[in-house]
Amino acid sequence: MNRIPLPNRAIALPLIGLVLTWALFMIGQWVSMSSAESYNNGPNPSIYVYLAALAVAAVSSLIGQTWAVEAHSKSDGEGIERAAHRFTNLTVVLSLAALVIFVFGNFMGSFNTTNDKNNLLDNLVWIYLPIIIATGLVIYVLLRAFVFQRDGNHDKDAAKPKMSEQQKALALGYAIPILTTAFAIILGLAIYQTTRTNLQIWVWVIIIAIVGYGVVMGTHFASKAKTARQAAPKPKTALAAGAANLNFVLSIVFGGVVSIMAFAFGNEAMSKLQTWTAYAPTSGEQYPKVMAPSWKWLFEELAPAKVLLLLAVIGVYLAITERHRKRENNA
Repeated sequence: MNRIPLPNRAIALPLIGLVLTWALFMIGQWVSMSSAESYNNGPNPSIYVYLAALAVAAVSSLIGQTWAVEAHSKSDGEGIERAAHRFTNLTVVLSLAALVIFVFGNFMGSFNTTNDKNNLLDNLVWIYLPIIIATGLVIYVLLRAFVFQRDGNHDKDAAKPKMSEQQKALALGYAIPILTTAFAIILGLAIYQTTRTNLQIWVWVIIIAIVGYGVVMGTHFASKAKTARQAAPKPKTALAAGAANLNFVLSIVFGGVVSIMAFAFGNEAMSKLQTWTAYAPTSGEQYPKVMAPSWKWLFEELAPAKVLLLLAVIGVYLAITERHRKRENNA
């Protein structure tokens, strides 16, 4: 194995991981089809097989990236070493995207795969725990790949250096939006499974507020990392810019999605003022009747939609202004 050049190994490992991921996905599909409980909205062990498949893809990409960084740092920056570095960066990002899709897929799918027979332990093992594990894996791979990645010029026997202020801020800039979103997801599921009803609109407001707070705070720490003075001879300003760009994109996506939700909920609220219980005096056919707004309707239906829109506006404004706020360099 050591006879194979390091950049070649860096390229090959994520590809081998892809083959293993495919094989595990096929096993997961077989487990899902073989599980009688899955057809009765019960526990399905295949979720952990799928999670293991995605973990293989993420870890193999991360190790490949580590090898590629080491090879790239010892070269002139051209040739196969550079290609290996770019390729493994791409595979890391794609594996992270797959894990995020896995988390949100389980979140949305959980509304249709739970029943009254599921107790707290069942929900913890088959719903919450996979989301928690996947979220933890996303944060670990993200930070290990883009914050704490070390080049091949360091002394392997030397003591591990302490985290700089820039690294601390950078880690928080990446991790906070992910952690707050995961917390909001689990909170929404917990409320849904406790009440056995669809998420009420005010619960959505709370979830969106938590996610928005995470995006704003992530932007704050990413911007702080950009202005921090790095003690190392080669400052990793690109990493800080990456965290800032990530949170900028998240703020735009957050504003767009929440604005759409605000319009949708507002339209739904207005439609609830319309009833079809009235009949035409001659034909007997139904026709709509518009009721007068009530305080209950304003609070329970229209106000949450308005609050969502305000969260979108305020969240995007704070994220953009925080991104460009002037800061003094930390000593």
